[in-house]
Amino acid sequence: MPFCSQCGNPVVAADSFCGRCGARQPGATAGPHPPHTAPHPGSGLEGINAKTASILCYIPWVGWIAAIVVLASDRFRHDRAVRFHAFQGLYLFVAWLIADQVIRPLLSAVAHMHIYAIIEAMLVGVSIFMMVKAAHEQQYQLPLFGELAHRSMTED
Repeated sequence: MPFCSQCGNPVVAADSFCGRCGARQPGATAGPHPPHTAPHPGSGLEGINAKTASILCYIPWVGWIAAIVVLASDRFRHDRAVRFHAFQGLYLFVAWLIADQVIRPLLSAVAHMHIYAIIEAMLVGVSIFMMVKAAHEQQYQLPLFGELAHRSMTED
């Protein structure tokens, strides 16, 4: 039985479009648009392409929400690039949490808050850099975070 080239849903060989995500299937002839099908309850990701999902995972301070949604969705379950960006975005958020909850209080006791501002600016800069890389569909591995992301993907 063939599967959808986009979401992995089982399809019949004669199907031109996937019944779940609406993606055109390889070898399908040009024809009318697929009939509108109701989305599966709770999915909500049918209108988001892989590039957009990858970019959303790196938004500073809130990208972790998109990363968790992407990792939990069936739509991107087999898309290794999107899952890599989601895991790497989560690890980048963890670094920001460590900086905010551990480093900032330690530095405030010593009255060196400008060092924390530099660390936070660097984390925001890395997030923006990764959004640009994801927009160009490049799977750039950050030091430490990229390796952790690959390990997380293989354990999944």
